[in-house]
Amino acid sequence: MRITTLIPLALAGLTALAAPSVAQSGQFSPVVVVNDSAVTRYELDQRVQFLTMLRAPGDPVAEAEKGLIEDRLRIAAAKAAGITINDQQIAAGMAEFAGRANLDTEQFLQAIGQGGVAPETFRDFVAAGLAWREAVRARFLPKVAISEAEIDRALSVPAQRGAGPRVNLSEILIPTSGGTAMEKRDFAEELAKSIGSEAAFAAAARQHSAAPSRLNGGQVGWIPVTNLPPQVRQVIAGMGNGQVSPPINLGNAIAIVRLRGIEQGGEISAGNLTVDYAQVLLPGGRSPETLAESERIRGEVDTCDDLYRVFSGAPAGTVRRETRALAQVPADIAGELARLDDNEVSTALTSGGGLVFLMLCRRSATLAAGPAPSAADLAAPAADGVPAIDPTLGFGQGPNRAQVREELTNQRLAALADGWLAELRANAIIRTP
Repeated sequence: MRITTLIPLALAGLTALAAPSVAQSGQFSPVVVVNDSAVTRYELDQRVQFLTMLRAPGDPVAEAEKGLIEDRLRIAAAKAAGITINDQQIAAGMAEFAGRANLDTEQFLQAIGQGGVAPETFRDFVAAGLAWREAVRARFLPKVAISEAEIDRALSVPAQRGAGPRVNLSEILIPTSGGTAMEKRDFAEELAKSIGSEAAFAAAARQHSAAPSRLNGGQVGWIPVTNLPPQVRQVIAGMGNGQVSPPINLGNAIAIVRLRGIEQGGEISAGNLTVDYAQVLLPGGRSPETLAESERIRGEVDTCDDLYRVFSGAPAGTVRRETRALAQVPADIAGELARLDDNEVSTALTSGGGLVFLMLCRRSATLAAGPAPSAADLAAPAADGVPAIDPTLGFGQGPNRAQVREELTNQRLAALADGWLAELRANAIIRTP
């Protein structure tokens, strides 16, 4: 079981399980040997109890034995590749895992300890997952290339990006850099413990968040779960209404979110659609010359970005490109866009004596339903002690292309990892004493 794809934790209502006695006869006898590495009865019992507490699907004994065998193979593969995991990485991995249950590491250890699971069992589980993740990335990442077309498809309405369950969130985004990451993490952990009420969260967002949503007290509004980063989805899966998450590491920032509501959602509705479109006004109306020019331009552009090349020598503003909620688009333009697929062109409209060359760049459902701050709000200077707004931060605008690339890369790596693990298992000598 990879640590990056574990089920959401559900630790509420834990059932007390009897802890095994390490002094009990046979606890350290091997139950299975993987190549030259033995899995003991104690390890198997601990893993069974751990999986039972996580409410993992399947038979806990069979899944525990399978997981421990695969952990031995993963660790051996990482060791052969020269990969080692240090204590700091393991601590961060334990904190990340515990955060999916809306707990810090100590709280998580206390919770599993009530069921007799030792801290070392959790640590070994995390360490094996981290070592395997690094081994997989070292072996396969140079071979994984995600194309721009694949990103476009992943963000598209046909791919159902934006369908399914939706959550109403408030957010705090705290930027980090290499020199401040640990300091910001410590600050975020203390902050998350002190902002349980909606008013306290909103006040903290206005003071500490660098996302544009801070102007609205951190409120993002309703957003499809598929538009959130995977690490945020995992944490939200274990939260209830009104709860505040522990800090979530996003790489360039630390996020704290407050869950304000959840609904099942479903198919993408017209009210959730956003269109990115471009238009150029060609003089001459529907004259034969203008229609011929529009056909020439149509033959030179494959995407909306190509319009900037075609009109590179034209006055600024010749290419007008906008991203709007479909309901905010003028009716005549919206009607034409409804007939187009991504990167298709319409020349059916005229305006002010000119021919409108209209191109749909992308139809998506990635934006949140909350209010968007104005350009003036974003440009306003920040108060003392308040970070400058970074318009690239925040979940309301949906995933950016870099995030989707990472998501697709991780999906590709997961598939390759499954194949490698199957190969390692097929070539291993696995025996029961």
